[in-house]
Amino acid sequence: MKLIERSAYLEELQSLALTPDIKVITGVRRCGKSRLMSAFSERLEQTDPEAHIIHINFNLTAFEDLLEYHALEKYIDDRYEAGKHNYVLIDEVQMCPSFEKAINSLHAKERYDLYVTGSNAFLLSSDLATLFVGRTYEVHVFPFSFREYLAYYPSDSLYASLNRYIREGGMAGSYLYRDESQRYRYISTEVLNALIVRDIMTKYHLKNEPLLNALIDFLMDNIGNVTSVRAIADTLRSSRQKADHKTIGKYIDALCRAFAFYRVRRYDIRGKRYLRSEDKYYLADQSFRFARLGTRNMDYGRVLENMVAIELLRRGYEVYVGVLYQKEIDFVAICQGEKLYIQVSNDISSPETFEREIAPLMSIRDAYPRLLIARIYQPEYQHEGIRIIDAADWLNGAIPHF
Repeated sequence: MKLIERSAYLEELQSLALTPDIKVITGVRRCGKSRLMSAFSERLEQTDPEAHIIHINFNLTAFEDLLEYHALEKYIDDRYEAGKHNYVLIDEVQMCPSFEKAINSLHAKERYDLYVTGSNAFLLSSDLATLFVGRTYEVHVFPFSFREYLAYYPSDSLYASLNRYIREGGMAGSYLYRDESQRYRYISTEVLNALIVRDIMTKYHLKNEPLLNALIDFLMDNIGNVTSVRAIADTLRSSRQKADHKTIGKYIDALCRAFAFYRVRRYDIRGKRYLRSEDKYYLADQSFRFARLGTRNMDYGRVLENMVAIELLRRGYEVYVGVLYQKEIDFVAICQGEKLYIQVSNDISSPETFEREIAPLMSIRDAYPRLLIARIYQPEYQHEGIRIIDAADWLNGAIPHF
């Protein structure tokens, strides 16, 4: 498989080197966490002459004798080198029962720089403080961005590449398959089915797999729609699924904890408050939708909105759905005190569509940047102070993030 340097993540990890935190790499199944760990190990060897690296990958049978936390700790302690920077990198740490006891003990000795990856359902953001009594720092990894896709598949046509990326997505493991049906089969079996059965159902002891699958189909089919847990439960009950809102809420929470979906809350721009009754849900990668539901009746507008949501999260923004004067702004994105308002549309070539999409942005009166991202196939321009930006340019990062 062709390897692409994921420089943003590597630079973040390198900036954390030798800090006292336990570095935890999280992300959806098959998004490249283990490959990132290997690349980081190589970078440490190149950049730190005092580096002594202890790298354990529980996917390999060579380390199966360490699948007991005392043996794991002893193996690492036996390889400690005084006077060196001792980096400890552990892949799929959850395969070792009670792994947190070994990690916490190693951290308490204050002589190791610790990095771990694991199944997304077993190393959850909400569980880190409970698992590790020491300080943790989470590095969250997403599937390939459009920019990384372009590095993997160089092309003279940015627009043609975006058309392919919309369908193929960012799950790099699927790129090994030449046929689209094979790629989607890989995503369906190696990612989604494994995520559901091996991760979510096992971790949370969920009993109703048909309900979970029906819920996934519903959320995928309603990307970009504002909905509530009660509304979802009512819809599923009408299709003869036994579902109450508490169960649906529990299952949605499990899907979000495993990074299959991301929940985006609503934000009242005028009242400057969060609205809790309804949310939107976005997929970690748009290819999941096509692998699961097929490519007929593709709603490019919703898919593009999903891609922008994930890209904003990838760039470090807090993301909300904006509400102003009963109008919806697709995204309110906040990062380090900077705020921007974003509307997303697949096609604004007709005057009617353009006016409809730009109207919510026109109603905003503060001075923060306003963007309309669409497939316009031309350079950026402005309308009444609103930046109109081609989706391929924005996703490629060819323009400033805001």
